[in-house]
Amino acid sequence: MALHKRSVSLHGHRTSVALEPEFWEVIDGAVVSEKRSLASMIAEIDDTRDPDDPLSSAIRVWVLKRAQSSRP
Repeated sequence: MALHKRSVSLHGHRTSVALEPEFWEVIDGAVVSEKRSLASMIAEIDDTRDPDDPLSSAIRVWVLKRAQSSRP
């Protein structure tokens, strides 16, 4: 499966994140439902991750936790 890369500015620095399309779908839905920018959402994930964890991994875990919390 191909990764899709997006660029965002985090704390004044440009960075790229490559994720599978399914992860971007969940993130895009969260951006719309919470009326936030993609950059602000990614920045929040970045701010709360362990510095030893790659940003892309932290985003995948964030998506997983979001999916788990929405289960009945």
